[in-house]
Amino acid sequence: MDKFQQIKSGIESIVSLSDEELQTFCNVFETKIVKKNEFFLKEGQVCDFIGLICYGVVIYIKTLPNGDEVTVHFAFEGDWVNNNLSRLTNTPSAISIKAIEDSEFFIIKQTDISDLYLQIPKIERLGRILTEQAFIKFVEQTIEFQTLTAKERYENLLKKHPEIFQKVQLYHIANYLGIAPKSLSRIRKEIFG
Repeated sequence: MDKFQQIKSGIESIVSLSDEELQTFCNVFETKIVKKNEFFLKEGQVCDFIGLICYGVVIYIKTLPNGDEVTVHFAFEGDWVNNNLSRLTNTPSAISIKAIEDSEFFIIKQTDISDLYLQIPKIERLGRILTEQAFIKFVEQTIEFQTLTAKERYENLLKKHPEIFQKVQLYHIANYLGIAPKSLSRIRKEIFG
């Protein structure tokens, strides 16, 4: 699928642009390749862009003072990727976004987004809805971690991302769920026998 079609499929469930508007929108995107274990965004860097994953998988991680990494989120092909807190406040990112397999993104800079908001009002609607969707995911995740057991969180993760076990190492999944890898193995045995 070419750039035009991938971007169109990434937004068509949210907004409908004319061919001319879509072409204007697509023209500001740049392609970025991120190799496995390289960073799409590093902690401390200001996130001044949004990316659409063409192919690949990324994890959002927070590095603790002792050097350990906590997996806080995942993103897959077709997902929009950024750190909204850093992007919207123009402050250094408290997290990193790392490719866990070779990945390709279409990137749009925040300055281009701001310009397009004025030029094509439907793009402002797109930006608002993408930000709302990210907020909803954050709230859902927070509620899950406060109220559900590890097994229930695992089952929800499977429902939302059935492909996750083909794409993401068990270590990252266990880390995301807040449990040890052995606990994840036990939960998987309970569910699948």
